[in-house]
Amino acid sequence: MFPLVIIIGPTGIGKTALGLALAQKIGGEIISGDSVQVYRKLDIGSAKPSSAELELVPHHLIDFLDPAEPFTAAQFKTMAISKMEEIRNRGHVPIVVGGTGLYIRSLLDPYEFSLEGCEEIRIKWNEFAKAHGNLLLHEELKKRDPETAEQLHPNNVLRIIRALEVFELTGKTLSSQRQFRDDEYQPLDPSIVYIGLTAPRELIYERINQRCAAMLSQGLIEETLELITDGYSPALKPLQSIGYRHAIWHLKGLVTQPEMLRILQRDTRHFAKRQLTWFRRDPRISWYDIEAGLSTILESAVQACRASQSRVK
Repeated sequence: MFPLVIIIGPTGIGKTALGLALAQKIGGEIISGDSVQVYRKLDIGSAKPSSAELELVPHHLIDFLDPAEPFTAAQFKTMAISKMEEIRNRGHVPIVVGGTGLYIRSLLDPYEFSLEGCEEIRIKWNEFAKAHGNLLLHEELKKRDPETAEQLHPNNVLRIIRALEVFELTGKTLSSQRQFRDDEYQPLDPSIVYIGLTAPRELIYERINQRCAAMLSQGLIEETLELITDGYSPALKPLQSIGYRHAIWHLKGLVTQPEMLRILQRDTRHFAKRQLTWFRRDPRISWYDIEAGLSTILESAVQACRASQSRVK
């Protein structure tokens, strides 16, 4: 069997570059594991691969949804597994590249996504959030499910409402619906090569600061304005993601452009820290420091893929 390669790490660390280089070396196809890159028209803020990069190797789960369409981890899991099978049937290696921790974990562990929702409950809590604000909505979740509330930012209204919905439907917390504990990691299938990219914190932060500045110069504010002009609500989940919500603040006149950049860089650094905290708990990841250089990491990754294929045979 062909191996499954997963490449994770904080934002701006170089996952795309490694994924592309590895795919060309081993005959791979890339599956995006990013929750914003799935949306059309959200290019700069989601740091999608460039047109030239997309032409180098086949990519999947990128640029296929309208920004107004919902997309969940459950949908990602179903679609990614289907794509992995298609890629292997073509005689190629599936390479999942992304930093959305829940998406990646859903492919490796038995997350339970089957619980049906209730539109009436969602509407009720959406109206509550509009009337009382995100902080009070978050407080309501704390009363019912403090463990999940601790993991969610008050502005993550969609997931807070989902947790409240689960509690009302079942009388149980969202965390208890899982079939495993977050701190328990099942052994990986021998066919899986799980790669993590890291670097000293100062280097990660420097790369993030540069990336954020580049996004502005590439037209992040103009891209966001075009989305709003096209009729997309600023309240949509993808437009509340990092980068787009900051551009919206600027467009509303709440912050100057220099202040927007400062806050964007700060929030992206905080996000990267949360990503690393999530992934570093997982002992199954083989970590590589990017200071070793792309060629060195690529050589090790190729060897790991060959060893994995040999074990499976």
